[in-house]
Amino acid sequence: MDKYANLHGNSGVDEYQITDSLIKVRFINSTDVYVYSNSIPGKGHVDEMKRLAKAGRGLATYISQEIKGNYDHKE
Repeated sequence: MDKYANLHGNSGVDEYQITDSLIKVRFINSTDVYVYSNSIPGKGHVDEMKRLAKAGRGLATYISQEIKGNYDHKE
């Protein structure tokens, strides 16, 4: 997992991992890893989440506003 840059300093995201077809996200104070795939919530959302993760800003907001509980599974 890669450490999330958290450029605004108040993100709920701690770490992420990107593969071709998904993004995994670990939130601060959580042991669960949430998996978002091209199937659920869909490729467009996953591509945007990957972009935000690499940019280090906006990922937690995007998840809370656009994705909500629509993740593929937890690890």
